[in-house]
Amino acid sequence: MVDARVEHVGSLLRPEFLRDARDAYGRGELTPAGLKAAEDRAVREVLAMQEEIGLPVVGDGEMRRESFQSELTAACDGFTGVDVSAWLWGAWHSAEVGDVTIARPADLAVIGPVRKRRNLAAEEFTFLRACTSRQAKVTLPSPSLFANLWSPQRSAAYPTLDGFLADVVRVLCEEVRELVRLGCTYIQLDAPHYPLLIDPGWRAFYEERGWPLGRWLGYGIELDNAVIDAGRPATFGFHLCRGNQLSRWLVSGGYDAIAAAVFGRVNADRLLLEYDDERSGTFDPLRLVPGDKVVVLGLVTTKTSQIEPLDQLKARLGQARSVVDADRLALSPQCGFATSVAGNAITAEAQRAKLALLVRAARDFLPA
Repeated sequence: MVDARVEHVGSLLRPEFLRDARDAYGRGELTPAGLKAAEDRAVREVLAMQEEIGLPVVGDGEMRRESFQSELTAACDGFTGVDVSAWLWGAWHSAEVGDVTIARPADLAVIGPVRKRRNLAAEEFTFLRACTSRQAKVTLPSPSLFANLWSPQRSAAYPTLDGFLADVVRVLCEEVRELVRLGCTYIQLDAPHYPLLIDPGWRAFYEERGWPLGRWLGYGIELDNAVIDAGRPATFGFHLCRGNQLSRWLVSGGYDAIAAAVFGRVNADRLLLEYDDERSGTFDPLRLVPGDKVVVLGLVTTKTSQIEPLDQLKARLGQARSVVDADRLALSPQCGFATSVAGNAITAEAQRAKLALLVRAARDFLPA
């Protein structure tokens, strides 16, 4: 069982040389081997950074991915209209960098049976495993997040959302079994769509897929648990946020409306929760977290380069301790630093400083 007091959510800023290599590969000017060499270098560099600042749990920064959720379509046939906007669309907000709206690709859909051509994350893990002796973590999306890819009008291969997600769960169950076979002991499911359900507009989008709110918070979590069960005995984390792209967010609101269902029913061991500002609400919903789960508080923002004061983290932890015992608390950033290749508007120096701050805060303010 993973008992680390500090970790990061998964994605890290892609270095410029890697973004350049991806662009060159997309233009046909770089071979697959050349792209892999750039990815390998990027993973080694971010891994060295994580080890140098003392993170006990490390990852590859999702350096090989276009987005944290892109590997299903990269690894499987059956999809159309998938470009980077498939992972970025929506009305995004920020007082610092301004609002922006990105249109959903008009032809985005699953149009054929989902057939796997390769594993989603096994390559990531085997390379990471060979480069470190620390606790390695691999991230995968929650299966029902991929409802984004199902269209009532265009997905003739799957007349219902249930049929499509059954195949998604099959792929993800195969993936976590393979990761465990390869020696992976910590897997995280990313589930930003659950907090989006608190927003009327996003709730309408998801309910148009054919499931009312109760089914999302019931059967959707059953699908998460199916993947978790398939990946035992690995430890599972479960990450919830309100959208995080290009230093912007999608929705505001506390966890209150979804806490009983998500916190109480998902079988994950560690809940990684966004709590970097007032948009996340209070710590009160944490009273609904069962006593066998660790709460990983995302108290540091990945959206700006401003470094949080150490005393601020201490005070916030003090507030959380009134709800959750200190021995069940850990720390993280509120989300990834680069949930797509573009990344947030933050410097690499600030990324490192924020992670180092979390390591220090966990050491100083949480039980060993």
